[in-house]
Amino acid sequence: MGRVFLALIRHGEYLQPADTPSAHLPHPLSDVGERQAIEAAGLVAETARSEGWSIDRHIDASSLLRGWQTARLIAEYLPRSPGEAPLEVSAFDELAERSLGAAANLTLARIDEVVAADPRLSPLPENWKAQTHFRLPVIGAESLYQAGARVAEHLRRRTEPLAESGADVLKIFVGHGGAFRHAALHLGVLDEDRIPGLSMHHARPVYLERLSDGAFRHAAGEWKIRRRKTEDID
Repeated sequence: MGRVFLALIRHGEYLQPADTPSAHLPHPLSDVGERQAIEAAGLVAETARSEGWSIDRHIDASSLLRGWQTARLIAEYLPRSPGEAPLEVSAFDELAERSLGAAANLTLARIDEVVAADPRLSPLPENWKAQTHFRLPVIGAESLYQAGARVAEHLRRRTEPLAESGADVLKIFVGHGGAFRHAALHLGVLDEDRIPGLSMHHARPVYLERLSDGAFRHAAGEWKIRRRKTEDID
């Protein structure tokens, strides 16, 4: 039975409006983000070559534009044999960042105003955005924990059949830092008390291994150490 590895890749830098949580923002990659995605293709190819992993022909990407664009660039720039087609990219809502529901695409200040204007709601806790179990009290919102469960289920489902190939295989997933970190919590790769201090580098893979018993472990690649007040707003 072959071994199964996952490359979790956060999208490249994108045109995120100031003071606005990423969530389901629809904006595209910046020029820097496009270069990061192209560089990610080389990083993945080199790791797969050095480890002897074959790369699965299908990249799973978030359906949000920044994730899909990153995946398409990785597929385009991964080295391949003459005449070989690029990897296929499929977009999945299940890999999207956590939803803010009715508060989507609002600035942090505007979200505070909306909550303050609703007499049914209490003021938001300080640093609510980074709290694992907090869910904005609006229709359609998720907590980071809920988003992580959604992503973790997708990772489990999509990697389950791969061990049957007999070869050591790497499958690429392109998504979002907050959702991926909390998926790692659900998969038993990260402890909850570590998550607030971690982020993910743009377009730099973190590798997990799916073990034969269905458990997961961290295999390679580094999480980013979060520095307060200097990080993007996930």
